[in-house]
Amino acid sequence: MPGQNRVEQDSLGNVIVPAEALYGPQTQRAVDNFPVSGIRFPRVFIRSLGTLKSCCAKVNAELGLLDGQIASAVVAAAEEVAEGRWDDQFPLDVFQTGSGTSTNMNANEVIANRAVQILSGRSTPHKVHPNDHVNLGQSSNDIIPSAIHLSVCLELHELLLPSLKQLHAVCEKRSAEFADLVKTGRTHLMDAMPVTLGREIGGWAYQTGRHIMSIEACLPELYKLAAGGTAVGTGVNTHPEFGARVAAKTAEKTGLPFREADNHFAAQSSMDGATALSGCLKTTASSLMKIANDIRLMNSGPLAGLAEISLPALQPGSSIMPGKVNPVVCESLMMVCAQVIANDLALTTGNSLGNFQLNTMLPLIAHNILQSIRILGNAVRLFSDKVIAGFQVNVDRINEILGKNPVLATALVPIVGYDKVAEVVKKAYNDKTGILEAAHAVTGLALAELERLLRPDKLV
Repeated sequence: MPGQNRVEQDSLGNVIVPAEALYGPQTQRAVDNFPVSGIRFPRVFIRSLGTLKSCCAKVNAELGLLDGQIASAVVAAAEEVAEGRWDDQFPLDVFQTGSGTSTNMNANEVIANRAVQILSGRSTPHKVHPNDHVNLGQSSNDIIPSAIHLSVCLELHELLLPSLKQLHAVCEKRSAEFADLVKTGRTHLMDAMPVTLGREIGGWAYQTGRHIMSIEACLPELYKLAAGGTAVGTGVNTHPEFGARVAAKTAEKTGLPFREADNHFAAQSSMDGATALSGCLKTTASSLMKIANDIRLMNSGPLAGLAEISLPALQPGSSIMPGKVNPVVCESLMMVCAQVIANDLALTTGNSLGNFQLNTMLPLIAHNILQSIRILGNAVRLFSDKVIAGFQVNVDRINEILGKNPVLATALVPIVGYDKVAEVVKKAYNDKTGILEAAHAVTGLALAELERLLRPDKLV
């Protein structure tokens, strides 16, 4: 409509752009070309793009390649982007051009037009060009991989690793709390020899600790930034010091030890660091799925299940069965874990499709790895707070089940042999008698001796 749009021009011709939009023709073309999913890049990715553009402008100014006033305005505009002021100006779908050029140009256009606004009060008007100024010394092919690494590292340090460390600490605390509480162990979902609840929870703590270590081991590779490689990794059209200086600026800005990539050809044609991390996230998800499912089973009932623990009642569990309460946070975490496992397949496939000097699945990789980190980090925090820290132990029920467990007779194998113990277990099951009575009848051992040999607390 007249007054609601403006006409801009790029190398392909005229483009109609919303009048108030800070973005320009290349962004608008991508809006028109890729109405695919409605999924946009997350906040942390836009934050990372703004941070990188700010660092690049500072470096170009220091190298004498960019006018000081323009550089100052570009830095200010880029930092506004990083802070989230212009998130509504980033409308693009993640399923777009495989290099992420559309989103890189989206950032360039928004920053350029905002820089013009910042400079509009100056006595000498300036024209800020999205390519010649904002994108100076850069290519989508090195900036988008750099933004992926930067955003991944930020999310790991600010969300996922703190959540996992919190879960580890809570598991350690509850493990110590129940160090001496003996319960029935289970293998194949069947009654087995006893364990302590503390050791069972301690196993969860150990798993979580190992996953923290594996994720942290991925960080050195992710701290390497592709910036400086430009189009194909050769650094064409940029200063030879540009990559190292941008990495140093980014490190200074974030407090994280970013540095220039060792090999720009590898950094732009593959995303091996992100893929390795995704594999660790997948393994973490598979472990958390096991832990959440164990807790669901331990909580099952409360009458017809194990009912060893009781989870906090967070919300009504059924729209038709009044009073029913379900393990909803466990289920939420399990769904997240399934999604993380699925994301790893998409990301691994994407990484394998780096052809020659460029991976053309970068937006897919960015979306999947950042979604995995975010949903896993949020779900783990909720699981730690609302499940692990909050469950109550039904000690009477645990003792009741433990006292009926004929498998305790396994402790007699060194004394009377495997076959004789099998008789004891069978008799206890068939006659529905206690293990002491069955063992006395089959082995002839004195009840006092059997009480000493079959004490559950001595079998853990």
